[in-house]
Amino acid sequence: MKLLDISEVARQSGVAASALRHYEEKGLIHSAGRRGLKRLFGPEVLDQLAVIRLGKAAGFSLEEIKGMFGPDGRPSLSRSVLRTKADDLDDQIARLTSLRDMIRHVADCPAPRHIECPKFQKLIRISARRSAVKPGKF
Repeated sequence: MKLLDISEVARQSGVAASALRHYEEKGLIHSAGRRGLKRLFGPEVLDQLAVIRLGKAAGFSLEEIKGMFGPDGRPSLSRSVLRTKADDLDDQIARLTSLRDMIRHVADCPAPRHIECPKFQKLIRISARRSAVKPGKF
């Protein structure tokens, strides 16, 4: 097994060396040793970094991503956790779609002032009700 030094892992993965050190400190990846001052990693770290990148893109925390690896460092993904995250993303997509539609309407509304637009007033009331029911959610 050919070991990769930290600069080679950074080059191949596109992940900064500082992030690699941070991931190692958090226990997401593990170095196989050192050559002088440089950390050495097994080639499997490239797959682990790909899983970390996907997890971050999906909105998982580093602690949640850490739980996606088995004791051997291989991905061990919980299907129920993935389904829950997919449902959360669906909710976020719906909220963002509504927000996008509202912004487009406001941008194109022919009313002299936006506050005079009945649709805009309705959207404001809906948004206020949602905020009162679910803090932090649109």
